[in-house]
Amino acid sequence: MARSKVLDITDQSVPKKYAETKSQTLSGNNTTVATPIFRVTGSVRITKLYAVVETALGSNVTAAHWRSNDQTATLPISLATGTTLSSLPAGSMLTRHSLVSVALKADSAAAAKVVDPVAATAPDVHMPFEVVQKTGGVQTDIEFVYTTTNTPTSGVIKHYVEFEPLTANSDLIAV
Repeated sequence: MARSKVLDITDQSVPKKYAETKSQTLSGNNTTVATPIFRVTGSVRITKLYAVVETALGSNVTAAHWRSNDQTATLPISLATGTTLSSLPAGSMLTRHSLVSVALKADSAAAAKVVDPVAATAPDVHMPFEVVQKTGGVQTDIEFVYTTTNTPTSGVIKHYVEFEPLTANSDLIAV
Protein backbone atom coordinates (compact mmCIF):
# COMPACT_ATOMS: atom_id res chain seq x y z
CA MET A 1 0.00 0.00 0.00
CA ALA A 2 1.31 3.45 -0.91
CA ARG A 3 1.91 5.83 1.96
CA SER A 4 -0.23 8.96 2.01
CA LYS A 5 1.62 12.27 2.25
CA VAL A 6 0.19 15.33 3.91
CA LEU A 7 1.95 18.23 2.28
CA ASP A 8 2.99 21.53 3.79
CA ILE A 9 0.82 24.10 2.00
CA THR A 10 3.76 26.53 1.82
CA ASP A 11 5.97 24.04 -0.04
CA GLN A 12 4.07 21.40 -2.01
CA SER A 13 7.24 19.44 -2.83
CA VAL A 14 8.28 18.57 0.75
CA PRO A 15 6.15 16.15 2.77
CA LYS A 16 5.99 17.24 6.40
CA LYS A 17 3.60 14.57 7.66
CA TYR A 18 2.74 11.02 6.69
CA ALA A 19 -0.37 8.91 7.21
CA GLU A 20 -0.95 5.18 7.69
CA THR A 21 -4.06 3.04 8.17
CA LYS A 22 -4.69 -0.45 9.54
CA SER A 23 -7.93 -2.47 9.67
CA GLN A 24 -8.48 -4.73 12.67
CA THR A 25 -11.03 -7.52 12.94
CA LEU A 26 -12.17 -8.03 16.53
CA SER A 27 -12.40 -11.74 17.32
CA GLY A 28 -11.41 -12.03 20.98
CA ASN A 29 -13.01 -14.98 22.76
CA ASN A 30 -13.76 -14.17 26.44
CA THR A 31 -10.36 -12.53 26.95
CA THR A 32 -8.27 -9.37 26.74
CA VAL A 33 -6.71 -8.82 23.30
CA ALA A 34 -3.72 -6.60 22.44
CA THR A 35 -3.21 -6.19 18.68
CA PRO A 36 -0.15 -4.47 17.19
CA ILE A 37 -1.43 -1.79 14.80
CA PHE A 38 1.60 0.36 13.97
CA ARG A 39 5.40 -0.08 14.39
CA VAL A 40 7.63 2.87 15.33
CA THR A 41 11.24 3.34 14.25
CA GLY A 42 13.18 6.19 15.86
CA SER A 43 11.08 9.02 17.28
CA VAL A 44 7.82 10.30 15.80
CA ARG A 45 5.26 12.94 16.71
CA ILE A 46 1.78 11.58 16.22
CA THR A 47 -0.53 14.44 15.33
CA LYS A 48 -3.68 12.33 14.91
CA LEU A 49 -4.66 8.88 16.17
CA TYR A 50 -8.23 7.79 15.60
CA ALA A 51 -10.32 4.89 14.36
CA VAL A 52 -13.61 4.33 12.55
CA VAL A 53 -15.89 1.36 13.15
CA GLU A 54 -16.37 -0.30 9.74
CA THR A 55 -18.54 -3.22 10.86
CA ALA A 56 -20.72 -3.03 14.00
CA LEU A 57 -18.97 -4.21 17.16
CA GLY A 58 -20.03 -7.12 19.36
CA SER A 59 -22.24 -6.64 22.40
CA ASN A 60 -19.33 -6.74 24.89
CA VAL A 61 -16.21 -4.76 23.97
CA THR A 62 -14.82 -2.93 27.00
CA ALA A 63 -11.60 -1.41 28.40
CA ALA A 64 -10.57 -0.29 24.90
CA HIS A 65 -7.40 1.79 24.68
CA TRP A 66 -4.22 2.42 22.71
CA ARG A 67 -0.79 1.75 24.22
CA SER A 68 2.86 1.43 23.20
CA ASN A 69 4.69 -1.87 23.68
CA ASP A 70 8.50 -2.23 23.54
CA GLN A 71 8.28 -5.99 24.24
CA THR A 72 9.27 -5.38 27.89
CA ALA A 73 7.01 -2.56 29.03
CA THR A 74 3.64 -1.21 27.93
CA LEU A 75 2.86 2.48 28.27
CA PRO A 76 -0.67 3.85 27.84
CA ILE A 77 -1.42 6.25 25.01
CA SER A 78 -4.99 6.63 26.28
CA LEU A 79 -6.24 5.70 29.76
CA ALA A 80 -5.56 1.98 30.32
CA THR A 81 -8.89 1.31 32.05
CA GLY A 82 -10.33 2.16 28.66
CA THR A 83 -13.68 2.91 27.11
CA THR A 84 -16.71 0.72 26.48
CA LEU A 85 -17.33 0.21 22.76
CA SER A 86 -20.07 -2.43 23.04
CA SER A 87 -22.44 -2.57 20.04
CA LEU A 88 -21.08 0.58 18.39
CA PRO A 89 -22.53 0.82 14.87
CA ALA A 90 -20.52 1.27 11.67
CA GLY A 91 -19.39 4.86 11.24
CA SER A 92 -18.69 5.41 14.95
CA MET A 93 -15.45 7.29 15.75
CA LEU A 94 -12.77 6.58 18.35
CA THR A 95 -10.38 9.45 19.08
CA ARG A 96 -7.36 10.17 21.23
CA HIS A 97 -8.62 13.63 22.10
CA SER A 98 -6.82 14.42 25.34
CA LEU A 99 -3.86 13.50 27.53
CA VAL A 100 -2.69 9.97 28.35
CA SER A 101 -4.64 10.09 31.64
CA VAL A 102 -7.95 10.36 29.75
CA ALA A 103 -9.84 7.50 28.09
CA LEU A 104 -10.19 7.44 24.32
CA LYS A 105 -13.39 9.10 23.14
CA ALA A 106 -16.07 6.99 21.46
CA ASP A 107 -18.66 8.87 19.40
CA SER A 108 -21.47 6.57 18.33
CA ALA A 109 -22.81 6.97 14.81
CA ALA A 110 -26.28 6.12 16.17
CA ALA A 111 -26.88 9.89 16.35
CA ALA A 112 -25.40 12.92 14.60
CA LYS A 113 -22.62 14.74 16.47
CA VAL A 114 -20.48 17.85 16.37
CA VAL A 115 -17.09 17.15 17.97
CA ASP A 116 -15.05 19.99 19.43
CA PRO A 117 -11.53 19.94 20.90
CA VAL A 118 -11.45 18.88 24.55
CA ALA A 119 -10.76 22.50 25.63
CA ALA A 120 -10.44 25.93 24.09
CA THR A 121 -6.65 25.68 24.42
CA ALA A 122 -6.41 22.22 22.79
CA PRO A 123 -4.60 22.26 19.44
CA ASP A 124 -7.20 20.16 17.61
CA VAL A 125 -9.86 17.50 18.12
CA HIS A 126 -6.86 15.13 18.09
CA MET A 127 -4.26 15.50 20.84
CA PRO A 128 -0.66 15.12 19.56
CA PHE A 129 1.97 13.04 21.39
CA GLU A 130 5.37 11.48 20.72
CA VAL A 131 6.55 7.86 20.68
CA VAL A 132 10.22 6.92 20.99
CA GLN A 133 11.49 3.50 19.93
CA LYS A 134 13.32 1.57 22.65
CA THR A 135 17.09 1.84 22.28
CA GLY A 136 18.95 -0.84 20.34
CA GLY A 137 16.37 -1.10 17.58
CA VAL A 138 13.93 -3.01 19.80
CA GLN A 139 10.50 -3.56 18.24
CA THR A 140 8.21 -0.81 19.52
CA ASP A 141 4.54 -1.04 18.56
CA ILE A 142 1.36 0.93 19.03
CA GLU A 143 -1.33 -1.56 20.05
CA PHE A 144 -5.10 -1.46 20.38
CA VAL A 145 -6.31 -3.31 23.47
CA TYR A 146 -9.83 -4.43 24.40
CA THR A 147 -11.57 -6.92 26.68
CA THR A 148 -14.62 -9.02 25.82
CA THR A 149 -16.77 -11.69 27.44
CA ASN A 150 -18.32 -12.57 24.05
CA THR A 151 -17.40 -16.02 22.73
CA PRO A 152 -16.20 -14.62 20.34
CA THR A 153 -16.83 -10.94 19.75
CA SER A 154 -17.05 -9.37 16.29
CA GLY A 155 -16.60 -6.17 14.33
CA VAL A 156 -14.01 -4.30 12.28
CA ILE A 157 -12.20 -1.10 13.24
CA LYS A 158 -9.97 0.88 10.88
CA HIS A 159 -7.18 2.79 12.66
CA TYR A 160 -5.70 6.00 11.21
CA VAL A 161 -2.51 7.78 12.22
CA GLU A 162 -0.87 10.97 11.00
CA PHE A 163 2.74 11.49 12.06
CA GLU A 164 5.91 13.52 11.63
CA PRO A 165 9.40 11.96 11.79
CA LEU A 166 11.49 13.65 14.50
CA THR A 167 14.87 11.95 14.06
CA ALA A 168 16.93 10.65 11.15
CA ASN A 169 15.43 7.45 9.69
CA SER A 170 12.29 7.73 11.85
CA ASP A 171 9.21 6.01 10.52
CA LEU A 172 5.88 4.48 11.43
CA ILE A 173 4.32 1.62 9.47
CA ALA A 174 1.16 -0.46 9.70
CA VAL A 175 1.80 -4.03 10.86
